Amino acid sequence: MRFVIRALLAMALVFPSAMAVSAEADANNNQQRPPETLGYVEWVVMKDTNLRLKARLDTGAKTSSLHAVNIEGFERDGEEWVSFQIPLGDHEDQPTEGELDHDDVILEFERPVERTVLIKRKGAPSQKRYVVMMDFCIAGTTHTTQFSLTDRGKFSYPALLGRRFMRDDNILIDSADSFMAEKECEYITLEELAKRHAENVVEETDTDS
Repeated sequence: MRFVIRALLAMALVFPSAMAVSAEADANNNQQRPPETLGYVEWVVMKDTNLRLKARLDTGAKTSSLHAVNIEGFERDGEEWVSFQIPLGDHEDQPTEGELDHDDVILEFERPVERTVLIKRKGAPSQKRYVVMMDFCIAGTTHTTQFSLTDRGKFSYPALLGRRFMRDDNILIDSADSFMAEKECEYITLEELAKRHAENVVEETDTDS
């Protein structure tokens, strides 16, 4: 059985002004935060799903990047949105208790489009990429940054954190070491992800009936 778990950005629809105030407060806090040194590879946890991923911290990239497939733009209430999926079988970073295969779980997202970028590729057509805002935890602290969506299934790391995140959150990188974070972020197992999906399906069915 394959589990498709939806993670919709409901708060952006209900409390847009509150999110703007929160983002401004986070920016002010980041300016006061002392520098933190992390390794060139660290664990990150996406906040709305507790999905754990390996992330490469890359000073050569300005914008962060997140593995995604089936990326489709659409319009909602006159605004540009994008839907995408993260198949957990592509990297298998989520801890498991052995009851499920990573290939059995796919996360499904919908997000407002922050902007689009055109990526020029040598020997291949240029590629349009959607950029969305995502909350994630690294080294025990929650951050918000822009992620461009692209298929990173052939890369070692499903997430890449770029200079925009490092600048905004006062992060320094030790290029000679990895997994230097002293604090961990909360995450759940693959089986717990599937259980959460099953509970959400029951709640939606009860509400509709």
